[in-house]
Amino acid sequence: MIVFPAIDLIAGKVVRLEKGDRKHAKVYSEDPVAVACSFLDQGARWVHVVDLSAAFEEGADELEANRKAVEKLCSIEGLSIDVGGGVRSLDRIDELAEAGASRIALGTAVVRDPSFAEAAAVRYGELLVADVAARDGMVKVNGWREGAGVSADDLVARLADFGFRHLVFTDIARDGMQTGIDDQAYRHIANVAGFPVVASGGIASLRDIEKLARLEDGVVEGCITGRALYEGSFTLSQALAAARG
Repeated sequence: MIVFPAIDLIAGKVVRLEKGDRKHAKVYSEDPVAVACSFLDQGARWVHVVDLSAAFEEGADELEANRKAVEKLCSIEGLSIDVGGGVRSLDRIDELAEAGASRIALGTAVVRDPSFAEAAAVRYGELLVADVAARDGMVKVNGWREGAGVSADDLVARLADFGFRHLVFTDIARDGMQTGIDDQAYRHIANVAGFPVVASGGIASLRDIEKLARLEDGVVEGCITGRALYEGSFTLSQALAAARG
């Protein structure tokens, strides 16, 4: 199971939110490259990066700071970068691909512009990831600020038909709260999707990672952990060991 340490970016700074709320952003570092290199030193091979400024449609200065940060992160030798947040055009996908991103996540576009999402999945194949976030079973979009009027099950069931083979599924109510994960929820989502998911939201302890790692093959491809790492609940080295069982 892949462990994806998370780097969420606002104006080039590493932050974590509570339940996706922009008003509750805690800055952990002003040097995302140093954070990523520390993850690499501890054994990480993947890093999950979210451009929150793009997702929240912030100003030009914030967007430019994040663009530069993402480019630097993608240039770190030995790390594969899974990046998303505000990706809504083929031009943006091309830009991230040229920067060296190993995976690129589509979130809002999968819901609001399914024709685009399907065309992108056909064109870019394994490079693309569907990024679905839900609260109480209902999908949220635009930085988790708006309801989409569709259930997570209905959306996830269509992803394979679109051409997606990777899925990050976030439990918004648990994200950034360190409340623990619902492993059975990810089993359910994987069954609906027909392929493994990357679990996101709520990891509080090594026991949560162990629970995910014990799920049968075809359920969980990986897990994303952020605040628990930054707050010192466990080290990345410990998380990687837990993921190996």
